[in-house]
Amino acid sequence: MSEENRLGDYLRARRELVTPDDLGLPSHGVRRVPGLRREEVALLAGISSDYYLRLEQGRDRNPSAQVLDALARVLLLDDTATAYLHQLAAPRPRSRRRPARRPAVPPATAQLLGSIGLPAFVTDRTLDIIAVNPLATALVPTVRVGENRLRSFFLDPAERDLHADWSATAAQCVAVFRRRLGTDVDDPRVVRLVGELSLASAEFRKVWARHDVRPVVAKPIRMNHPLVGELSLTLSKLDVDGPDGLALAAYHAAPGSEDAERLALLASLTTTGPARRAEAARRAEPAQWAEPVRREASGADPRTGRTENRLDGPRRTT
Repeated sequence: MSEENRLGDYLRARRELVTPDDLGLPSHGVRRVPGLRREEVALLAGISSDYYLRLEQGRDRNPSAQVLDALARVLLLDDTATAYLHQLAAPRPRSRRRPARRPAVPPATAQLLGSIGLPAFVTDRTLDIIAVNPLATALVPTVRVGENRLRSFFLDPAERDLHADWSATAAQCVAVFRRRLGTDVDDPRVVRLVGELSLASAEFRKVWARHDVRPVVAKPIRMNHPLVGELSLTLSKLDVDGPDGLALAAYHAAPGSEDAERLALLASLTTTGPARRAEAARRAEPAQWAEPVRREASGADPRTGRTENRLDGPRRTT
């Protein structure tokens, strides 16, 4: 979204996502543009085509609340998107350049993170991770301090392997990011992040161009975890008091469910150290460990007939 014409960019993006069929309009012949034509939006919103064109081109930036509500109705915007549309059209004071600093986690939030007993982490307004507990990293290895959730989702293949509904989860992450960002797009960190992802990921470019916005609500997450198997969890987020736009996110399962038991197993593996995790991995893949045991017991390689000394160190044959 260009800083100079945020409102026009948003109107155009949303117009291209609405078809005549969505509004019960007749569609004749081949349409040269995706979605609705400008004149169709203007007619349905009760404004002139020239005025709507000026809005999209950024030549008029002060539509009334009534016009914005009419456009939201035509473009099928929900309450969150409608509020975002009004936010884009509101006068915006020139902001000072922010110092490049990592927000501090309030002591009470840090205490909650350590005692909550659930995989949890804290992000800032750009989705940089600034605090995390060990169980969150055990559940999602890319959740580490200094990582960015958007960057991980789109650039780290491990996220695709872990999340069963990767496309939907990634799109939701982008929409929440845009909603939390609002009109404040001049933060150098945001500019760098969006630029990096736009260059590196075609999927990100496609999702970002939709201009979707979503509220921060609890959402279902399905995972294929390498240690504990399939998990159906809920990711809930809570705003942290303070000026930095921090949020605490936590994964949780329905009480008494198999998912809760698997999450508890993961917690026990996390607290008992690497030996217990290695044992869990061996139990999860028995076929990979049965073959060497049988060959050691027989004392000979069935393919060569030679005896093998399978002790620590290099293998020797006699």
